[in-house]
Amino acid sequence: MSLKPAVFALFRRFWPVLVVLLALPVQAEPERSPEQVIRGSIDELVSQIDGRRDYFADNMDELEALVDDSLDDIADFRYIGASVMGRYFRNATPQQRSRFVDTFRQTLIDTYAKGLVTFDYAELRVLDTQQPPRHEDQASVSMEVVATDGTIYPVSYTLRLTDGQWKVVNVIVNGINLGLTFRNQFDQAMRDHGRDYGAVIDAWAPELDVDELEEGGGA
Repeated sequence: MSLKPAVFALFRRFWPVLVVLLALPVQAEPERSPEQVIRGSIDELVSQIDGRRDYFADNMDELEALVDDSLDDIADFRYIGASVMGRYFRNATPQQRSRFVDTFRQTLIDTYAKGLVTFDYAELRVLDTQQPPRHEDQASVSMEVVATDGTIYPVSYTLRLTDGQWKVVNVIVNGINLGLTFRNQFDQAMRDHGRDYGAVIDAWAPELDVDELEEGGGA
């Protein structure tokens, strides 16, 4: 008895499934590259505040809303929050972790928005030449903040591939590793407050200003 009819029938039965599987890539590629994620976010934000910095200085709530939307698209706040909590993350309750992420996010938005209207910059530019990623799920994107006096401040974003999208998980500004700086501050706050998570979260206010970023430091 020939097997051809049986094989043909089986092939016809599963043909739609095979078509779908063959149409999928071996590994789903992110819709945007790390550089495109950063460049798109910067360009969109700058286009919305260009020429309106004086207005936003008097309407910070509107600027913070823009920054919130911008960061929501590109930042992995849960990952960043866990990284900042460091060794204390494991013993924190889910509620404490969530509270800190929300608090950290708001303070970051406030700081970012304030910097956009107080720092005297002339241009924000993503560099055309980027270093190739060291790992498939990690990448860095370099940009420069050009002050009105011509001073150039290097900025490096660290991104992580999560659920098929590149998300920012750390930033180094003029040699200052913000993730490490915040982690050290959280650690010190836990020591100062006797490891009281609630007290640390309630009092959380990262000590980092524009002058400190201008002066720079070690990563």
